[in-house]
Amino acid sequence: MLRLALYQPDIPQNTGTMLRMAACLGIAVEIIEPAGFDVSDRHLRRSGLDYLDHVAITRHRSWEAFEAWRRETGIRLVLATTTGSVPYTQHAFRDGDCLLMGRESAGVPEAVHAAADARVVVPIRPGLRSLNVAVCAAMMLGEAIRQVG
Repeated sequence: MLRLALYQPDIPQNTGTMLRMAACLGIAVEIIEPAGFDVSDRHLRRSGLDYLDHVAITRHRSWEAFEAWRRETGIRLVLATTTGSVPYTQHAFRDGDCLLMGRESAGVPEAVHAAADARVVVPIRPGLRSLNVAVCAAMMLGEAIRQVG
């Protein structure tokens, strides 16, 4: 099963959009805290609507806790980053991959970049910074699902 990891998300509406998408596509979600908002069930329900009952969500109290879990389970981490060298459409996704999206406001720190097994990018026009994180997640998950079936 593919997974979607959200690194310290800071916009609840984007998180809700990604949770809803994950529910519809059958993707498990890992939320790496601390988030920029309260990620309790009550608050997630406001942004994820009634879709939360249809998505497996695991909350990790820190990056270190997530990394310990990931290493123990042997899951490959694919980071979506504006500094990636491989376009996401040219990356060979595998069943079980975990796609990591950074914070909307700051991406991920260098230590997270270094821990990723792969770094992929959605190519965009020069002079523009980035796509919305939920749009990027949808594009990459769509390609990963297409590849792994």
